[in-house]
Amino acid sequence: MEYGFSILMAVFSAALLLYAGLMALFKDYKMLPLRARVSFKPKNEKKYMTQLAKVIAIVALSPALSALVGIWNPLAGLIVLIPATILFIWLGTKLMKNVE
Repeated sequence: MEYGFSILMAVFSAALLLYAGLMALFKDYKMLPLRARVSFKPKNEKKYMTQLAKVIAIVALSPALSALVGIWNPLAGLIVLIPATILFIWLGTKLMKNVE
């Protein structure tokens, strides 16, 4: 199982991209977990779901990059995963700042 880490990260990234695509396609606020829906009620649910789908798609790039680097060296893939996730979450907060 030489490429186990890369396969796992690629599957996780694909699952996140699929979820983001479904969120962008249907724009249904009820796709979020109940805890998230209770804590925040946006004024424009469709715009919020579109922006959130963009953020999830951006964050899904982190395990994809980790999978690519993990083909070369799994430890390097893990090292790439952590700062890439932090960077993409920070970029996601910038995208969500103007959504109400």
